[in-house]
Amino acid sequence: MAAFKSNCLASCRKVLARITAAREMIFNESRRTLKAHEHLLRLALNEAEAVAWQTMYPHLVFPALAAEKVQAVVAWDKLQSLQRLRARLGPPGRPMAGAF
Repeated sequence: MAAFKSNCLASCRKVLARITAAREMIFNESRRTLKAHEHLLRLALNEAEAVAWQTMYPHLVFPALAAEKVQAVVAWDKLQSLQRLRARLGPPGRPMAGAF
């Protein structure tokens, strides 16, 4: 019984190590893109990890799910940037402030 416990614990530690390594790699790669939104990046990775742990193979599910969540944050960031730009330019047909 002790050997089974030991093997289970070792297996869990390996899975956790793989998820942690994948998480750090994804975070480091994505941090450059989302400089101002590091907090959102962390939240996305937390959510991906939480969902992955609900599956039978979290170490296999996490990387793809994390990438998907990060892509959603990047898309949100681009949309926010576009909306800020539109707000500065004003409605179509109206001259930009300071244009004349």
